[in-house]
This record gives sequence, C-alpha cells and structure tokens, in this order.
Amino acid sequence: MRPASAALAAIALALLPVTSLAADLGDDGLHKPTWLRETFKDLREDLAEANAEGKRLLITVEQRGCIYCTEMHEKVYPDPKIDALIRDHYFVVQMNLFGDVEVTDFDGTVLPEKEMAVRWGVMFTPTMIFLPEEVPEGKSAAEAAVALMPGAFGIGTTEALLTWVRDHGYDSGDHFQKYLAERMNAQN
Repeated sequence: MRPASAALAAIALALLPVTSLAADLGDDGLHKPTWLRETFKDLREDLAEANAEGKRLLITVEQRGCIYCTEMHEKVYPDPKIDALIRDHYFVVQMNLFGDVEVTDFDGTVLPEKEMAVRWGVMFTPTMIFLPEEVPEGKSAAEAAVALMPGAFGIGTTEALLTWVRDHGYDSGDHFQKYLAERMNAQN
C-alpha cells in the first residue's frame, strides 16, 4: 500500500463509529444491562425472588444523562470480573431518581421512584443499595441496607464492594474502607 493510501485508510478507520460496551438505553434514558431485572418494584417480592435464586438484592438508583452512571456502564460493569460477580451473586433492580413508577418498600410504603429516593435519602447517582437476605419487619430499604454506596468507582473498588457484601464483610465489624485498603495492599 502506498503511503497516501495508508494514510487515507487510517483516517477512514478513525472515522468509523466506535461500538460502546455500555448497555443499551431504555425509553427512560437509563442503561439497561442484560443482568438487570424487570420487576413490579415490590421490594418484598424482589427480595424473596433474589433469595430463591441464592442472590443478594441490589437496588441501583440512576438518572437520565448521569455522566457517572454512563462511566459505570461503559467502563466498570463490562469488566469480566465485575460482570461475573453481578450475574452470579446479585439480583439487580433499577430505580430512576426522577421516575414515576411506583415502588413498594419493605414496610409497605408505596411511592413513586422519585419520592422513594427522597425517603431513602438518595441524593446522588448512581447509588447502590445492598440489602440483607432478611429485612426486619417495619424497616425501609434504607434502614435495612447493609451498604449504601453513592458514586461511581473504578473496577477495583467496585469489585471489592461486590465481594465484601457477597462475603458478609459488614458482619466482621470492619469498615469497608479498611477491607479495601487491606485488599489493595495485598495486591501491591
């Protein structure tokens, strides 16, 4: 190939659309990975179904146009280790920070997603809410959560969090940050 032809070929390749690893967007503008569960958003039913599958219930709160949500869906969730942890160990239900779909909390309270997010104190997207296998009667999801993580994090921190919750690290009395620091030191 002549130098001019090679240069034109390189330019043409650079102009081709890049396929994103991010999940497709739904009608609500939120990413829809294949591991996401479509439910009636009755958290009592979702928890029962998660338990029946031997998985942990994870609620992810996102919003349309959230650059941090996109970061997670493009760079973190597609990582093979993260994808496997989620698929193998979590039952993930998505909520829209400004959505109108009704959610039934564990204590029976029924509110639109946007009002439930306010009730739970969710102020940032994405926020991951990890639930225990059993929620005490009368508790809301926010009160029962074993971990509530607002923000977008890299692959290492996300993998550590998913592993810490899966392995009941919260029962050890050690804070997640201590677990993460020990894990990072062991890798170095």
